[in-house]
Amino acid sequence: MSKKLELLMPAGNLEKLKYAIAYGADAVYAGVPMFSLRARENQFTWETLAEGVEYCHSRGKKIYFTANIYAHNMKIKPFMANFQKMMDMKPDAFIMSDPGLIHLVRKEFPTAEIHLSVQANNTNWAQAEFWKEMGITRIILSRELSLREVREIHEMVPDIELEFFVHGAICMAYSGRCLLSNYFSHRDPNQGTCSHSCRWEYKVFKKDASPEELYDSTGRPEDYQELTGEFYLEERERKWELMPIDEDEYGTYIMNSRDICLLSYMQELADAGVVSFKVEGRSKTVNYLAGVGRAYRPALDAVEKNMEYDIMWLSCEVFAISNRGYTPGFLVGNPGEKAIYFEKNKELHEEEMAGVIVKSDEWGMKNSETESVISSEVVAESRNLVSAIPENLKLLLEQGKIARIQVKNRIDVGDKLRMISPTQSIEFRLEKIYTLTGEELQSAHGGAVDVYITIPEPATEYAIIRTQEDLSSPDKAAKLHKEIKIGTKENPLAKIDISVSPAGYSWLEKKKHQLSQSMRFFWVRTKSKMTKIFWKKKKK
Repeated sequence: MSKKLELLMPAGNLEKLKYAIAYGADAVYAGVPMFSLRARENQFTWETLAEGVEYCHSRGKKIYFTANIYAHNMKIKPFMANFQKMMDMKPDAFIMSDPGLIHLVRKEFPTAEIHLSVQANNTNWAQAEFWKEMGITRIILSRELSLREVREIHEMVPDIELEFFVHGAICMAYSGRCLLSNYFSHRDPNQGTCSHSCRWEYKVFKKDASPEELYDSTGRPEDYQELTGEFYLEERERKWELMPIDEDEYGTYIMNSRDICLLSYMQELADAGVVSFKVEGRSKTVNYLAGVGRAYRPALDAVEKNMEYDIMWLSCEVFAISNRGYTPGFLVGNPGEKAIYFEKNKELHEEEMAGVIVKSDEWGMKNSETESVISSEVVAESRNLVSAIPENLKLLLEQGKIARIQVKNRIDVGDKLRMISPTQSIEFRLEKIYTLTGEELQSAHGGAVDVYITIPEPATEYAIIRTQEDLSSPDKAAKLHKEIKIGTKENPLAKIDISVSPAGYSWLEKKKHQLSQSMRFFWVRTKSKMTKIFWKKKKK
């Protein structure tokens, strides 16, 4: 591999930046105050941004400043006034999209390295050539490109770096070009304030409809039947604010897109000329960063070494975190309706974040070379508690048999848990929960005070505790994996949506004797990815 491949992960604040680095990021991207999309969710201040730069550079990692707004006149002057402050922090590059701002920066700050934001919607090699002449060193390609188009851009403009989104939420429109948010809630996506109106939960009403014609949800029939009459949408939180909507054989145009997941296509993207593999999600949690890092870091390492990687094993990590179902997007063709998650707007996940382990060298746990990510106030409070640790917990703490966690979601004694870190993945049953004063509890709730829990071995830095779905229960497994489709001899499925969880198939494999004897499924793999699933009658 002529150029080192880069795993680029999001950093919504300083804590997330540190988790991203810990879980394998080669570089992170962080929004600058006032001038990046996701402005409402950006938690960086100028001070913490400077601290983030120092943190990355001291560990040999890169940080890119996201300054990708499309500016109105009133923002040009403050943008340019603050750019010197950004330059003084010495980030590795600036991610920008506005041609006017790029022009001004190139003129006044000629040494600034600029990466073209995905918001600029670069979809062809002629655009790439234009931006190269404008001094752009890297282009973040549009998500709407196919693998063939990516390869052709690289072949036509080989001396510009290409970056591509491989995981995360995707927009129902070309990035930033949607008007729904502005129309419904007066929040402009291109000013970083998108309200994600496409993901709201709607009901469909027909004008002058009978009670039998009212629908709580829209089905997707095999053979589309044209709707007649006028239809309206009602969003769950906006009762009786009815909005007219139309539909044709391609569906409605307010859509809840699935998340993109290109874990199976890392080698193909590298072969096509992509050098930076980008993960979406500056507003996502540290749990999301951990799951994505645990999947994509080993995959990218394998690609760099010209080795295969176990896609089914690594995909368990991305199915464990919140998602809306996965799709490869446009990379291998127009996904059509398979790109849309019609069933519900609630996110899916096989594991729920239970809490984050709070660490200190005074609690008898080994610290790695990375620093603690908790605030100095929490550290001070925790150290004050050291002298007050009850006698019945001191030995357990020294032996690493219990850990203090900040509880995010409810946990109960007996829960099936998984402790993950950059170097660990341990499943266990929760045996005991203690208060900070040593009393036993049967459960602990998110948002309450910290607790101690029993763990099977000492936790390493940046450890996270998750609650697992118990697949030993057929009812739970069937509910969790209800999207699994089963073909028959009369109606075989040549291939089905591969976004179904591997754990779901694992459960089916164990339970297949309970299924019709005329059904059986097979994996078919090419290189490192699973491509099709066939069902056919079992031969006698």
